[in-house]
Amino acid sequence: MVDDLHAPLIIPARSELTGGRRIAVLLSHGFTGSPVSMRPWGEHLGALGYGVVVPRLPGHGTSWEELNDLRWDDWYGEATRVFDQLCLDHDAVVLGGLSMGGAIVLRLAAEHPDRVAGVMVVNAALASKRLDLKLLPVIKRLVPSLKAIGDDIKKPGVSEHAYPRTPLRALDSFRSTWPEVIAALPSVTAPLLVFRSTVDHVVDDRSHPIILDRVGSTDVRQVSLPESFHVATLDHDAPTIFEESAAFVARVAGS
Repeated sequence: MVDDLHAPLIIPARSELTGGRRIAVLLSHGFTGSPVSMRPWGEHLGALGYGVVVPRLPGHGTSWEELNDLRWDDWYGEATRVFDQLCLDHDAVVLGGLSMGGAIVLRLAAEHPDRVAGVMVVNAALASKRLDLKLLPVIKRLVPSLKAIGDDIKKPGVSEHAYPRTPLRALDSFRSTWPEVIAALPSVTAPLLVFRSTVDHVVDDRSHPIILDRVGSTDVRQVSLPESFHVATLDHDAPTIFEESAAFVARVAGS
């Protein structure tokens, strides 16, 4: 059962604030998280007139045990469903994602280069140096979960309300898709805004250079987040994310 805290965020577009164009932004949260981590970002963009949807990916916002029975195709399928509907109802669609959400929106942009006006990623996860992740196919058969990866936030007193445990079968499903996502990066041609925390205890420094080196986009802007950890959308640098993304959406979507 999903409570109000973890419910999806849906804000209708207000074309009178965006030059007469209906512009949508799809924001995807990360693994073991929920729309909680994206709500302030989505609300900021919604107040500017953009239609915003932050879907709750299947198995998130309920229990880690439920998530452990779901896979990448479930999460990516829900994001695709929302994206398809937004494309039908709006003149332009911009994608944004945190962590696993970053991998999801990059894959969407690679599959639909003609329908994506721009892409924004925050500490996107699609590679790692960690040995234990490479051993997941074995470890997941021995134990169902390990300690939590949520709440990597520098700002005191802030929580993303993620799961208290990390489900390993689900995590291995995500990890196993990384080569596919990386291979598709040259097909990402939309303008790209990349946010990266200086200190991130969840996603190491392998993903960021891969994205910059292999993405097909020629319009790429990098923004450093020096005062935030992994969940930067709720951290000290959140205002930077909000302001930079608002300017980006206005530019690439023509509002």
